Amino acid sequence: MVDLISIDDPNDPRVAAYRDIKERDLVGRQGLFIAEGETVLRAFVRDAPGRVRSLLIDGKRADKLAEVFSGLPEGVPVYVAGQAVLDAIAGFHLHRGVLAVGEKPAPLSAEALLARAGAEAVVLVLMGIANHDNLGGIFRNAAAFGIDGVILDGDCCDPFYRKAIRVSIGATLSVPTAWLAPGEDVVALLERHRFQGLALSPAAGETLARLDPPARAAVLLGAEGPGLSRSVMDRVRTVGIPMAGGFDSLNVATTSGIVLHHLTFAP
Repeated sequence: MVDLISIDDPNDPRVAAYRDIKERDLVGRQGLFIAEGETVLRAFVRDAPGRVRSLLIDGKRADKLAEVFSGLPEGVPVYVAGQAVLDAIAGFHLHRGVLAVGEKPAPLSAEALLARAGAEAVVLVLMGIANHDNLGGIFRNAAAFGIDGVILDGDCCDPFYRKAIRVSIGATLSVPTAWLAPGEDVVALLERHRFQGLALSPAAGETLARLDPPARAAVLLGAEGPGLSRSVMDRVRTVGIPMAGGFDSLNVATTSGIVLHHLTFAP
């Protein structure tokens, strides 16, 4: 049974990792991250309990979270405080009343992620996705459709940023994630591991609905607006999603959901 540790002073050094969350999120946390909200906490403890370092919750929620506490490794501290103290620690009104500090996993290379993929696999390659809402939504879709991993380039935002974790409903904590090395040729990398690169384009002659999913597919997505570079688009297979009313583009997270559904559930 977990012992709940009462916190009455916002300056208590035991909860220093939770202090002034918004400001510290902007400068990074040296290998740690903050997870926020009950749904995210449940996913975190279920999928990666060994990376949970501590919890800080509104004492009124303790009974509701008893089953979550039972899934924590021995020795993980659970701090409880009243709403006013929580708000003072966080630096803003914490209406969700649930926080956790976690440790990021060791970095994984894109080469390693692709090398361990099975004979049939689907991965996402994200390039320049700098919006945390979009990144979180894409990871949520990746988890929903059970894909084999997400590869990020150096221009993507951090999937362990608090907002990205929250929007993903904790999926950024469980979906295998890797990073491209600076200057790495992603198309050559995919070809070397026998992945068919697929990029979405309104000018594509082939529609997604008629695509016979390849055994090993890599969906490449770029930032809304600039999209993928021409040097990448010219070297992969392009497919389109027909739209009505003159529209020629979708939100990138929405696009990821449509494409992943087709690749994983097409007859």
